Amino acid sequence: MNKKEIQERLKKYAIDIVHFSEGLPANSGFNTVVNQIIRSAPSAAANYRAACRAKSVADYIHKMHIVEEELDETMFWLEFTVGLSEALRPKVAHLWKEGDELLAITVASIITAKKHR
Repeated sequence: MNKKEIQERLKKYAIDIVHFSEGLPANSGFNTVVNQIIRSAPSAAANYRAACRAKSVADYIHKMHIVEEELDETMFWLEFTVGLSEALRPKVAHLWKEGDELLAITVASIITAKKHR
């Protein structure tokens, strides 16, 4: 998978997360989820795009660590959503799977970059 494909996949994931969050109930618990998750998923996509323009391997690694953190945060909010309502598990499942795959790709990229430093 090349950088452009990963960029597109992360962007689609962020859009899917935003669409998912728009369907959550309007109460204080879910409002917290919405406020956080609509920041973390798009941030992962934006930071990956920035990593692709890194000025050095060290800069790339630093930016990829931010992508990793933002994806992990998104995963937390998905878990939290299911904690608030088990009935949402089926809607979360595909987002969880995609987030987990994107996180694995990110970590593998960081490891590879560190080896080539």
